Amino acid sequence: MAYCSIAIDGPSGAGKSSMAKAIAAKYSFIYVDTGAIYRTVGLAAHRRGISCSDEAAVSKILPELNIEMKYDGQGEQRMYLDGEDVSSDIRLPEISICASDVSALPAVRAFLLEMQRSMARTNNVIMDGRDIGTVVLPDADVKIFLTASSAERARRRLLQLMEKGINEDYEKVLREIEYRDQQDSNRDIAPLKPADDAVIVDTSELDIDGTIAVLSSIIEERLDLN
Repeated sequence: MAYCSIAIDGPSGAGKSSMAKAIAAKYSFIYVDTGAIYRTVGLAAHRRGISCSDEAAVSKILPELNIEMKYDGQGEQRMYLDGEDVSSDIRLPEISICASDVSALPAVRAFLLEMQRSMARTNNVIMDGRDIGTVVLPDADVKIFLTASSAERARRRLLQLMEKGINEDYEKVLREIEYRDQQDSNRDIAPLKPADDAVIVDTSELDIDGTIAVLSSIIEERLDLN
């Protein structure tokens, strides 16, 4: 049986996860948040007091990590590290930086690549990240590169943190967004960039409903769902 795959790439705070979840629900696809997997590795290194940019040190702990991706009764993806549900912990601001650092390490990317690809071989998936259309699923049926201005992305991230009861300074959030952009776009392995055949969608001036409408139109055209 042939399965369909949709790849959504883009920088931090572009709304990839929110959009991917909504689209997955609309078309009954499995949603795979690959960034959460890297965040889980970053959390593991952080808890061990390891520098997340130290490839030798991070590589040593990879074989001992038990990372699982599960779905709850509402279809929400949950991340488990050594049996512990760390879905909330991996969203802390300091772990965002750790995720960016570990995702630049070739050893980590190789370690997690098969986990991501195996999901697409056995399910209709919508997968979001930074190199899904270029590296993880280069043959994806639909490729979208979702972006927005750094100022708008920082504003959205700040609202998300506030909703979770986390108080942060806007300028600090903006600096972290810009740091991740620089790290993700300039890393040697699988840098953040649109796939050659990706549709680029700038959501700076779009609300959630508007973005969903644009993405749905692209997906329905590419998958001939009309």
